[in-house]
Amino acid sequence: MKSSINWFEIPVRDLAASSAFYASVIGRPLKHEVFGGVPHAMFATEGEDAVTGALVQNPRRKAGAGVVIYLDVSGVADAVERATRAGARIIEPLTDIGPFGTIALIEDRDGNVVGLHTPK
Repeated sequence: MKSSINWFEIPVRDLAASSAFYASVIGRPLKHEVFGGVPHAMFATEGEDAVTGALVQNPRRKAGAGVVIYLDVSGVADAVERATRAGARIIEPLTDIGPFGTIALIEDRDGNVVGLHTPK
């Protein structure tokens, strides 16, 4: 069974310090990568359907504003359209993330920022 959540991001101010903190907490290192010019520290995952995520040091995401989860949707453009009709505000429009698919960020009716993701 496929999970509804397929990715999460924890916005941070200092990737090195936050990576060391979380590595200490979980007892294993995080892998550092750069995606779309944004530094990430990836949590390790196992298994085809495992949910994973990363610490991100992104000037467009405010540290301390909360974790962003990405919901798995069959088509981001259609999901954004449905969300907008239901009262959501678009935070980050449809964005191609290369071999990883397509994303968008919306703000729901309660002010929560939620990601939408369709893998390639």
